[in-house]
Amino acid sequence: MFTPQGPTLRELAVQALSSTMRGYDLLAPKFDRTPYRTPDRVLDAVERAVRPLGPFARGLDVCCGTGAGVGVLRRLCDEQATGVDFSAGMLAVAQAGHAGTAGGPSVGWVRADARALPFAPAFDLALSLGAFGHFLPRERPGLFAGVHASLRPGGTFVFPVGAPPAVGSRAYWSLLGFDVAMRVRNALWRPRFVMYYRTFPLPEVVDDLVHTGFEVRLLPLEELGRRPDGSPRARLVVATRR
Repeated sequence: MFTPQGPTLRELAVQALSSTMRGYDLLAPKFDRTPYRTPDRVLDAVERAVRPLGPFARGLDVCCGTGAGVGVLRRLCDEQATGVDFSAGMLAVAQAGHAGTAGGPSVGWVRADARALPFAPAFDLALSLGAFGHFLPRERPGLFAGVHASLRPGGTFVFPVGAPPAVGSRAYWSLLGFDVAMRVRNALWRPRFVMYYRTFPLPEVVDDLVHTGFEVRLLPLEELGRRPDGSPRARLVVATRR
């Protein structure tokens, strides 16, 4: 992260002391050169798992950031791929990155809060990649309801979820330490910057999706490997609007 191409320590500190939206506006020009961007191997695994669920005409990338998920939608959808995000800076980088790309569906960009999506039920496919840590658990039902309302009947909402790290592992303590530090920061400093790694447990997420009106199934993302106990390292949540 601390390379000549990525954000400096000072830039990250300024971002961390800003609001969530302002922080991403500041980080946007260098976001794709940080570990926060969804890795290509995850994008490829999601694309290959979703393709057999189609065909799809119109796709929506919820919290699109710099547009990595829109690239997936452009390869999966026949008519249109739309990215929505609340950060003007991230949308500007996304739009520039996809400008002038020939072929495929049309591409659109909308600035909006994912907790209040402004769409009619027009999409066959919605996806989201790596954004759910920015929503508190109490906000999930509203978020999922907005996605549900944006999908046509029978439309599909997909997102990958990694397996939680083993209790006591280095990753476990790293994520716990990050979340504790973030809670302390938000208790002492305003505006808040919402980003947590341990507030999206899969059983509770599935319950929220079902209560919203989705039928849910889980597909293992085999390309991302399995843990020593044989369970998949990541799953694709496939939620279908009834």
